[in-house]
Amino acid sequence: MTSLSRRDFLKLGALALGGMAFTSYLPEFTGYDDSDLARVCIPSVSVFKQPSDESRIVGQWYRDDVVRIYETVTAETPAYNPIWYRVWGGYMHRQRLQRVKIRYNQPLVVIPENLMLAEVTVPYSQAYYYNKWDGWKTTYRLYYSTVHWIKAVEDGPDGQPWYRILDELDETTYLAPAAHLRPIPPEEFAPLGPDVPHEAKRILVNLTTQTVTAYEYEQPVFERKISSGLSGISTSDIPTGTPTGNFHVVVKMPSKHMGEANLAADIDDYVLPGVPWNCFFEDDAHAVPRGYALHGAYWHDNFGVPMSHGCINMRPEDAQWIFRWTRPLAPFEDINTSTLDRKGYGTLIQVRS
Repeated sequence: MTSLSRRDFLKLGALALGGMAFTSYLPEFTGYDDSDLARVCIPSVSVFKQPSDESRIVGQWYRDDVVRIYETVTAETPAYNPIWYRVWGGYMHRQRLQRVKIRYNQPLVVIPENLMLAEVTVPYSQAYYYNKWDGWKTTYRLYYSTVHWIKAVEDGPDGQPWYRILDELDETTYLAPAAHLRPIPPEEFAPLGPDVPHEAKRILVNLTTQTVTAYEYEQPVFERKISSGLSGISTSDIPTGTPTGNFHVVVKMPSKHMGEANLAADIDDYVLPGVPWNCFFEDDAHAVPRGYALHGAYWHDNFGVPMSHGCINMRPEDAQWIFRWTRPLAPFEDINTSTLDRKGYGTLIQVRS
């Protein structure tokens, strides 16, 4: 089968993704659902009679259930996140819900240079892997807005086109339905403000206001709510509170598997494949342990409140903006295809309490 070179792919851009590289058939369940939907991100979320956590509980929805939203309501409580959704039978608070859509995609015939990025466009996609002893086995669930490296198109367990996904954490591979993943054209993560000098860009993370602000020439150009680390606990001897000080972006990864790498992991285990748009930062003296990053978070909608294990959680679209804007610049052609990252001494990040 003929493959496109990386350079050819960049030249084709949206044209390749829009037509020439697609198959001539449609998936069996192709379509688009523009309904307002939310996915439950934790073992269970209660439905209340009124938009208040002091109201009577009238129902429960469970992990990965998809709930239809009829109305968004701003209530008096909780003050830190007063948004509730009117659902069938009552109201659910948005803290542990992820807004999702259902968008199916036409599979690619070839993967340029056998590696490109794709995002999940359905509430979740069940991945599988195959071994000769057990046959097809389920593995991770890949959630809406997560980003993954796809490397091949193959027949899946249902005989339909599935993408083979490269998991950078332990270099394992597994498959997910191609209709559930949208290939990301390079222009969607091309650098923003590439001509602005290195020293003219900086990021301020304010832990008190739970905001991130990007500055060019000391003028704010971007500000969003974030969720920083929860103080007072630790995991693996690393404090979960976000460290304060001056740092610089040192590694950028458009996709990162956080937590465990275990194909047999249970749905409740700490496995987070495909965390999107990661900017890892360090201080110059290496006095702070490595592993802190600004990145997208798909497992809650409680931005403005500390929620993380130390990283700076952002909505995926906000994390993508930061990824594109900060240095080192990380266009598609500059990402190392062996390590799936872009290293370099980058933008100043000031974390203040």
